[in-house]
Amino acid sequence: MFFNKQDKNAFAAIQDNGECITYNQLKEASQSMSGQIPKRSLVFSLCENSIGSLVGYTSFLDNQIVPLLLDSGLDQELLAHLIEVYQPGYLWVSDQKKADLLKQHPEYHQTLEAYNYTLLKTTYEPSPLYEDLALLLTTSGSTGSPKLVRQSYKNIQSNAEAIVEYLEITDRERPITTLPMNYTYGLSIINSHLYKGATILLSNKGLMQKEFWTFFKKEEATSFGGVPYTYEMLKRLRFFRMDLPSLKTMTQAGGKLSPELHKEFAQYAQEHQKRFYVMYGQTEATARMSYLPYKDSLRKYGSMGIAIPGGKFSLIDVDEKEITEPEITGELVYQGPNVTLGYAEEREDLAKGDENNGILTTGDMAKRDKDGYYYIVGRKKRFIKIFGNRVNLDETERMLKTAFEDMECACSGVDDKMKIYITDETKKEIVKKYVSEKTGIHFSAFDVKHISEIPKNEAGKTLYIKLEETVNALID
Repeated sequence: MFFNKQDKNAFAAIQDNGECITYNQLKEASQSMSGQIPKRSLVFSLCENSIGSLVGYTSFLDNQIVPLLLDSGLDQELLAHLIEVYQPGYLWVSDQKKADLLKQHPEYHQTLEAYNYTLLKTTYEPSPLYEDLALLLTTSGSTGSPKLVRQSYKNIQSNAEAIVEYLEITDRERPITTLPMNYTYGLSIINSHLYKGATILLSNKGLMQKEFWTFFKKEEATSFGGVPYTYEMLKRLRFFRMDLPSLKTMTQAGGKLSPELHKEFAQYAQEHQKRFYVMYGQTEATARMSYLPYKDSLRKYGSMGIAIPGGKFSLIDVDEKEITEPEITGELVYQGPNVTLGYAEEREDLAKGDENNGILTTGDMAKRDKDGYYYIVGRKKRFIKIFGNRVNLDETERMLKTAFEDMECACSGVDDKMKIYITDETKKEIVKKYVSEKTGIHFSAFDVKHISEIPKNEAGKTLYIKLEETVNALID
């Protein structure tokens, strides 16, 4: 799906260090890869926003090799755990990571080097893989859970086509990366733009770094995407005063943007003839499920919009009956060809077929206005999004209980702020540092509080609603 561009000499990607790759070279790299890995092999790809990482991803999909995309900076213990559970036949790693992995696993050997990346062959036997399984992504942040989302070729292509349609993407676009490619939102930007033959501007630099904006202006970036935290940072950087004549489009997903910030960016876009799209999605739906048309961004600020082309939303009540009246809150259900195959929690699950049949019960609570626009009002499940990363609160609790066996704990919070309640006051800073290191998320996102005991009901289940009350009682 990535090699349909008529001009094969056009650039597929430009990296911030000056390296470039054309669509023809991307295809040649794919052909080289095909001679090194058998079809339907499982490979762990340690991703960064670089040409080498991109070459691996496009080659794997083109050759019907199934990658699990992971952050190149993933904690070594978590990586070892995933390798033990899924037993990949190969690893695709940057040259910087290669030495460490070969030192830890002298039984691995390298079979291919390209664009500062290396293919390592492990000693594991091939895994049975479902015939339409194309890609694996993590779903619980970096907390070590082996739970993965299984995406099909149909999922990836249908979602890319829908995004291309509603964002009106052409081969003249030059999106700059602000998100990691192993993150479903960041990957959807890459998929949709390569599908149309555009040029991806690859950078691992952050918004707070001068080099990012130098690269942005030099290569005349036309668009970027961001999570709510991205837009909070942009406002602090006085983005509204920046001179960015090449910028045409801004997109937002990865959590609900505050209505106030939504309104500010929608107003800016309208005044400067730019397009601002707020979107909604989940890894379980490949990436995107909804978008708010840019022309409605100011009029309907706070809304996640309408279903993407080919998709359909509905709301259900506690009895799973469909809600047809406007302004009534229910659980959001999505139907479309981008709904993924299901989950995997162990190696054998990779052979499973389609368990969702095109229907996803999102776990998010929403309402619909009289014009058919949807608004997220809360979450049914225990997930929060921190700086765009979806974190499972239950999984974080399990991780802490394993690491600190002599301490009770409970986790709650809202988007961009997790509250961790512990019964050992002496471990407050240790716990904050530990969770930050394990998740790869800045420590400022975690608020660790001492509590005398974790409130529980008769069945031994934590009463999360009473956690803050217990803290306040202790202070009093």
